Amino acid sequence: MKIFCKNTQTYVSVLGGEKVIDLIPRLGRELKFFPICARVNNKTEDLCFPLFSPKQVEFLSADSPTGRRVYVRSLCMMLYKAVQEVMPGVVLRIEHSMSRGHYCRLLKDDEPVDVTPEIADELLSHLRNLVDSDIPFRRHERLTKDVIDVFRKQGLNAKVTLLETLHELYTTYYRLGDLADSYYGPLAPTTGFIRDFDLRPYKDGFLLFPYSREATDEIIRNNPPQDKMYKAFTDQLMFNRVIQVKNVGELNMAVKNRRTAELINVAEAMHDKLLGRISDEIAERRHEGGAGIVLIAGPSSSGKTTSTKRLAIQLMTNLIVPKMISLDDYFVNREVTPRDETGDYDYESLHALDLERLNSDLTRLLAGEVVNIPTYSFELGRRVERAKPLKLDKNDVLLIEGIHGLNPELTASINPDEVYKVYVSALTTLKIDNHNWISTSDNRLLRRIVRDNKYRRTSALDTIRRWPSVRRGEEKWIFPFSENADATFNSSLIFELGVMKNYADPILRDVPRDDEAYAEAYRLLRLLSYFEPIPADQIPTTSLLREFLGGSSFRY
Repeated sequence: MKIFCKNTQTYVSVLGGEKVIDLIPRLGRELKFFPICARVNNKTEDLCFPLFSPKQVEFLSADSPTGRRVYVRSLCMMLYKAVQEVMPGVVLRIEHSMSRGHYCRLLKDDEPVDVTPEIADELLSHLRNLVDSDIPFRRHERLTKDVIDVFRKQGLNAKVTLLETLHELYTTYYRLGDLADSYYGPLAPTTGFIRDFDLRPYKDGFLLFPYSREATDEIIRNNPPQDKMYKAFTDQLMFNRVIQVKNVGELNMAVKNRRTAELINVAEAMHDKLLGRISDEIAERRHEGGAGIVLIAGPSSSGKTTSTKRLAIQLMTNLIVPKMISLDDYFVNREVTPRDETGDYDYESLHALDLERLNSDLTRLLAGEVVNIPTYSFELGRRVERAKPLKLDKNDVLLIEGIHGLNPELTASINPDEVYKVYVSALTTLKIDNHNWISTSDNRLLRRIVRDNKYRRTSALDTIRRWPSVRRGEEKWIFPFSENADATFNSSLIFELGVMKNYADPILRDVPRDDEAYAEAYRLLRLLSYFEPIPADQIPTTSLLREFLGGSSFRY
């Protein structure tokens, strides 16, 4: 039997039942790195995947996006084992990504345990011992009822609840020594593959970094602690506890118990309340003579447009008149647009904007002058001058939506007191269980897949292919400035992935199996498979989610 290795473009002979990892010595120096996982027929599998028929295999390093997820998941299971050995009976909860790490908490009787430097050092010591011991992560597939018994004995109640709502006959899980756990995707072959990590106390928990200590030191030096982001996440976590939906299993139970309307109404009311608070603060500053300009920024598919429109409504209730302009109209002509590393026009670069014209117009508007706002024609690739006069009166506020709103260089000539900055992002706090979180990036990618398919007739394949470039732009132009915001608006909705399932599922199934993007489509389909579907007919027309699903009462 022969396996085609995509990395080397060669066929390799194997015996039935051999594992993917057995191919590596036969490839020799042709394989330029040591892999952590592989794509088998464009599905991500661990290296212990058995081969019983001809397959295409592509090995992936820990530096690849897929390999990085495998690395982090494996590190998380090692952390779970370390916590059980250092502090028996203490619950590990991996809450969310933050500061290029993962924020974790330890709980005893549902109360946070203070993570001292001594506790952090002891956990790190146990993690290093696990690396040196090179213990295998053993994959098992058993009857779900038997897996539920295993998890119940270990006190993994969130996993039990999830499995009881899924009604799957068989469930896959891993063992590390005598400890069992399940993860949203494959793990490394052994603990010896996971050599770089660090752990730093933060707030009432700690940050787990999948990097060496030296790399973590550099990250912390160059990226101050994201205290505002932490508060936004923490406020949402408190809200989740109040409505008794902290994980997907509890959400599924709420759907089965017909609590959907309640969850939707309360979550939408929370959005109104958060935007109302932001509006109140803007109005207060405006009445004191500042905050004439409000910049709304955030990554792709965070819901900036609807957030801006809803904020405008809230401002009117504060007797403030909102006026809007688009940063897109300040693009430079196409021939002078910066290019990215591939040679394509880089419209996400700050320098794709005419900063001099923008600052001049804003200065004149704040001085009470009438300004003719430019118009950019994407069809022509240049600015066209049309009659678009704008003037700011005493009770007016100028709202500007765009990805660069938090970058101080955008409005370098404007008095900072005149600028109020809002960061919008889908800071997802719903977890699959205590050790598996839903990334904000996955939430936004699903939103974008649904929106682009509906409004732009873009396939999931094209959106998935484009996503890495979008993410690189966000890492460069948005995330480093998030702490510059005066306010953070969390645009996530506790119920949204249950609703998205109905829309995204058929679009993702159209991704061809012979394309490498199928691995990402399959991963997202697996994520959505955990959710009970929620019909969209109860979603109000003013909901932020309507920006992606359609049926909004706002014009876009």
